[in-house]
Amino acid sequence: MATPFFCASAVELGASFGVRCLGTALVSTQAKGVQGTALQVGALIMAYHLPPLLFSAALFISAGLLFWIQPLIAKILLPLLGGAPAVWNTCLLFFQTMLLLGYLYALASSRWLSLRLQAAVHVSLLLLIAIYLFRSPAHAPLLTSVQQANPTRWLLENLLFSVAPPFFIISASNPLLQSWFSKLQHRLSVDPYFLFAASNAGSLIALVAFPLLLEPGLGLNEQYRFWRVGFAVLVTVTAVIALTLKPLGSNPGSTIQSDSSATKIPVVRRLRWLALSFVPSSLMLGVTTYITSDVASVPLLWVIPLALYLLTFVLAFSKKQFASPASLSRPMMVAALVVTLILSSGATEPAWILILANLGFFFVAALICHGQLANDRPPVAHLAEYYLWIAVGGALGSVFNVLIAPILFTSILEYPVAIVLACMLLPGEQRDNARSRFGLRKKELDVIYPAGLYILSVSLAIVVAYLRAGSSIVNFVIVLGIPLIIVNHFFRERPVRFGLGLCAVMLTGAFYAGYTDRTLHEVRNFFGTTRVTTDSTQRIASLYSGNTIHGRQFVEQSRRCEPLSYHHENGPLGQVMAVFNAAPANARVAVIGLGVGAMASYSQPDQEWTFYEINPDVINIARNTKYFTYLQDCAGGSLNVVEGDARLNLQNAPIGHYGLIVMDAFSSDAIPVHLITQQALDLYLSKLAEGGILAFHISNRSLDLKPILADLAESRNLICIGFDDLKPGSFEGKDPSQWVVMARSAPEISNLSINSQWQQLKGRKDRRVWSDDFSNIIKAIRWQ
Repeated sequence: MATPFFCASAVELGASFGVRCLGTALVSTQAKGVQGTALQVGALIMAYHLPPLLFSAALFISAGLLFWIQPLIAKILLPLLGGAPAVWNTCLLFFQTMLLLGYLYALASSRWLSLRLQAAVHVSLLLLIAIYLFRSPAHAPLLTSVQQANPTRWLLENLLFSVAPPFFIISASNPLLQSWFSKLQHRLSVDPYFLFAASNAGSLIALVAFPLLLEPGLGLNEQYRFWRVGFAVLVTVTAVIALTLKPLGSNPGSTIQSDSSATKIPVVRRLRWLALSFVPSSLMLGVTTYITSDVASVPLLWVIPLALYLLTFVLAFSKKQFASPASLSRPMMVAALVVTLILSSGATEPAWILILANLGFFFVAALICHGQLANDRPPVAHLAEYYLWIAVGGALGSVFNVLIAPILFTSILEYPVAIVLACMLLPGEQRDNARSRFGLRKKELDVIYPAGLYILSVSLAIVVAYLRAGSSIVNFVIVLGIPLIIVNHFFRERPVRFGLGLCAVMLTGAFYAGYTDRTLHEVRNFFGTTRVTTDSTQRIASLYSGNTIHGRQFVEQSRRCEPLSYHHENGPLGQVMAVFNAAPANARVAVIGLGVGAMASYSQPDQEWTFYEINPDVINIARNTKYFTYLQDCAGGSLNVVEGDARLNLQNAPIGHYGLIVMDAFSSDAIPVHLITQQALDLYLSKLAEGGILAFHISNRSLDLKPILADLAESRNLICIGFDDLKPGSFEGKDPSQWVVMARSAPEISNLSINSQWQQLKGRKDRRVWSDDFSNIIKAIRWQ
């Protein structure tokens, strides 16, 4: 997202101003033989202090505004698209593209316009956009209705018409202001890298403040009003800078710049800049998808990878690097081996250990790539082009993950691809192409050896699958562990060979998973990846969203109408349905989330069931009798499937229309947060008949949502009970699940409450109820 506007720390910045400026002022005073008064000395110091301070303030404010509006607008959009993790990645694509356009404008302006004319044009654009913002309504940008057929296009169009003008002009401010300062008659203009510290500080402070301070303390509309004030401050500071710009004179660095401008940059060097900026950007989006798919798509989890991404720029472009890329190569290889094992084995627990491992690899890999970028920085005369190539690489990383990968791949393969590319870009013996003892060149062996490893690994997988010996963990250790040991011991001296070796192991993992758990169908869209599999005995068909089961059905005809998985009749939902069907408040049922349609098995002849499902691929799979037949063969009453976000479509239902509302919506293992907020609960209650029941499926590997729902229930004076069915027992096809049930009064769920498995849930004393403006994921984390 950002470019390397980071070279000095805030402490270095203060020291630079305090010592260098004061020293220069005193030297100048003594040289003229002036016994100046304190006022004169102060004036001299001010002359040196003021320009750097103004420019630093402008860069700090502009960077803070950039990284404040990003999670703000993404959170506004999130509920309209079902809380899908792809919302944030698509927003990042838009922001990086606008950042690139801002850099192009800054580069063209600095090359073709005089300094005075640049300032006049830029300030005029800032003023026009400020007038537009303040003449608009004082609330977050209003958005049009969702185009379900093409959510990516809809999302980009809304971003274009809501935040594009201010984001574009702010993104251009960073390189433009630095260009202006480099042309001033000021000692620090020779080496203006101290300004990077101000830009970086604004970026990181805004990123950290949003989930920890701004989101908990302010509503979205309040934040937007404060953001507009911040924009007005930026306009004011920039206008002051423009008015105080002195005509360009002789600059101590002009000779250096003139000499360096004669140096031509080869195409290969530019392409290397492109690759070294492309890979961290793609990795950032990949690891963000990995985290948000299995936990929750919320700002806190959005900003962690982005903050790490920015931090790698800070460390890489500081005057004294945190660590050289070469010294980090070995730790990165170890992290890559661990992440390859995690992804290839399909491991899902312990979730937080797996997430930290992926974040650790991403941080080291991005730091190495950005460190190599910093070490290959050109002379000052070429810095504008250098930053432009970095911006192009970052934007291409987003384009690849958001637009190209969903077309090329039916699963999330862009993340493993970026891991392999990051390993291939490691500093090492890339140029050594001597012949080996076999007579082949080393670059040829960089391809031949990984191909041989793949053949060996696949052979191991076939043998292990054929013998069916040992547990699945032991089998994966054999199939994946042996090849990874070979990669670690024999491939690590050659980055390309090491990367392709990891690719061979990942392909082996995919082969083995498909060999033991046959995949019948796999699709991908904006809302994630969905696949249908059968087990090794071909007795049960399963639906997966990401790496999480979303429903099962027996293949055997005589048992096809038995609800399985989390919806098993011997589980919590089976008890809820028994109570409801015995004395329903009315005959209408709403289910948020379709899955395979297993809950249709509970419908009675006189009932009307409505399923709300946002993912069209899930609807198509549930209706396809080649895979699942619950909707066609197992429903006793009438069924209707409504495509789109449940909160938006449920608003169209009459007041008090449903006797039972079941919330069973997931994206992989994550529950969309906007479906368990106070506003969502108020909507459910308005559509729930007197005497009706609310049921929430909250199974999650990473979050404990029972206290969250208990707080919600208490805020509306509801009775709340929960059942943790974590031991499925001997029932075939049953999975562990957690359910929470709410009702307006105790008699409505008394037949459940008398069962000791259902425990009453009480809200916390220090609670703050989740709302559309506030959600605290940290307090919901399962740390054990």
